[in-house]
Amino acid sequence: MCTSSRTPVGAAPRGLGIAIATAPPARGASRGSCERGVPGLGVRQSWNFVGLDRGSRREDKKKEREWKGPFYFIQGADPQFGLMKAWATGDCDNGGDEWEQEIRLAEQAVQAINKLNPKPKFFVLCGDLVHAMPGRPWRKEQTEDLQRVLRTVDSDIPLVLVSGNHDVGNVPTPETIAEFQRTWGDDYFSFWVGGVLFLVLNSQFLYDASRCPALKQEHDHWLDQQLRIAGQRACRHAVVFQHIPLFLQSIGEDDDYFNLTKSVRKEMADKFVEAGVKAVFSGHYHRNAGGTYRNLDMVVSSAIGCQLGTDTHGLRVVVVTAEKITHRYYSLDELSEKGIEDDLMDLLKEN
Repeated sequence: MCTSSRTPVGAAPRGLGIAIATAPPARGASRGSCERGVPGLGVRQSWNFVGLDRGSRREDKKKEREWKGPFYFIQGADPQFGLMKAWATGDCDNGGDEWEQEIRLAEQAVQAINKLNPKPKFFVLCGDLVHAMPGRPWRKEQTEDLQRVLRTVDSDIPLVLVSGNHDVGNVPTPETIAEFQRTWGDDYFSFWVGGVLFLVLNSQFLYDASRCPALKQEHDHWLDQQLRIAGQRACRHAVVFQHIPLFLQSIGEDDDYFNLTKSVRKEMADKFVEAGVKAVFSGHYHRNAGGTYRNLDMVVSSAIGCQLGTDTHGLRVVVVTAEKITHRYYSLDELSEKGIEDDLMDLLKEN
């Protein structure tokens, strides 16, 4: 799989050939042990890459490093079961005891994705899976309801889950990270699809890692390794998924709850640019936004769940071609009723 010093983990999903590249080792495990959070490897069941075919050949996985032609995936963010009630009542800390609206929206999103033809290579959810923070009431119930909905994603469409602040806490701890891993799988990892390297980050380490500095150090070391692979141009493109955007509109904007601090965002953006990363996809803002910095595309997608602006509940279709990455946000109604527009479908026909 990817040329990293860590042991590869995972296998290719049935019929799609996605290969997990280098998940970090289990907390407390030796550097040579990386089999963490992948189904069938004797660690625990993972929600990431549900339905992996563990019998896939190593040659098939290796081929995922090779460009095979255009493909597309679906990005969503912030289903955040419970926020709509909490936001409506003005009590985001203690509200959120109802989430029927979010269940219906998540079901609609899954149904829309399942209808797409051809199928997307994967469906990534960029964090804030539920609203209740670690240790808060209704967290278990919200999680169980979301998992019930996600079980209906077509088994040929791998599911990629990104951790958000409501998933691991605004200031994460080793305990909240471990809970996320037990519930959903790895909080950061990389994978290959058709010659493209995808990096899934835990952006809370970039926001405030004061209560888990050792975990942040592991994350940063792993990320530097992955960016070296991207910087060697061993991949057609490199793409990052994280919950908190680097910025909402421009690299020099003021610090805000919804972005990373100026010093951190500049450092990370420069690292990404120098490694040749083409795009960063995020959520968190509950509105569509984004901008560019030195040819790096910062894409901020609105929510499947609660809207904090004028956008609609929706999903983003992302088409990857040899030369570029093209994306478009669709309302759930649009995607359900009309599917993907012809101009995007035509990109998939390019050689």
